Amino acid sequence: MKTTETPAPLPAESGASVSKVDTPPSARPPVKKKREGGVLNVFSHGMLIIWAIMVVMPLLWAVMTSFKDDSAIFGSPWSLPHSLHFDNWSRAWTQANMSDYFLNTVLVVGGSLIGTLVLGSMAAYVLARFDFPGNRFIYYLFVGGMSFPIMLALVPLFYVVNNMGLLNTIHGLILVYIAYSLPFTVFFLTAFFRTLPTSVAEAAFVDGASHTRTFFQIMLPMAKPGLISVGIFNFLGQWNQYMLPTVLNTDPDKRVLTQGLVQLAVSQGYKGDWSGLFAGLVMAMLPVLAAYVVFQRQVVQGLTAGALK
Repeated sequence: MKTTETPAPLPAESGASVSKVDTPPSARPPVKKKREGGVLNVFSHGMLIIWAIMVVMPLLWAVMTSFKDDSAIFGSPWSLPHSLHFDNWSRAWTQANMSDYFLNTVLVVGGSLIGTLVLGSMAAYVLARFDFPGNRFIYYLFVGGMSFPIMLALVPLFYVVNNMGLLNTIHGLILVYIAYSLPFTVFFLTAFFRTLPTSVAEAAFVDGASHTRTFFQIMLPMAKPGLISVGIFNFLGQWNQYMLPTVLNTDPDKRVLTQGLVQLAVSQGYKGDWSGLFAGLVMAMLPVLAAYVVFQRQVVQGLTAGALK
């Protein structure tokens, strides 16, 4: 009886690798997909939430306290007001002279903001688009002005303003605010003007436009996002300025809001009008919050436009 013999497997040749049978994808064990940056996202969102609470809660507490009376402020400072005391706002506006302080602040900040943007944009445009001897030296002078502490210049600044006859005047304070804000404005707008296309200005020159007309009618409207951004920053700094008006503006009739709030806090000693003080504080905060809410998108566009070309 014959038996069939199965042939023996051939030995693998030297250097040849035995190929493995590929398994279909469905038969492979599932691979766990790791969420990239999952822990980092949770941490960042948590920090943003904590930061938002730290910023928003004091504002809400100040607004809530402005509608309480003094006994409720000290008796239950964290509770909601049982009744809204709108007389706190009227008392702060009339009796505490917040209306006069508000008007003086609007005049000073409005005049200084317009002057800073006009002069700063003109200087930044020249430094960014024209090459001349001393260009970089003048630019670094403005940059150096940002690092100079204003406290060191208070005494000589007082004598300079006094000798010019501008002490205790609105226009004198406006000039000081402009000089104080120009270094940052020129530094910010110089980088912004460098990102604007030169072809538009060259086309205007070919059509016969002068440098002045090209700047005011063509380049300045193109720099609107940057102007709004630096304008918001200057508005915040000038609106909340306290040291300069305290030294240069000692006339009670020409005080600004920051001086008025301090005067309201210490006017009655230990029997201070705390409800009126919080009402005046909210009055001082509302223009800043409104300006940021209205121009929030423009501020972000201005900050990012300088980085993209």
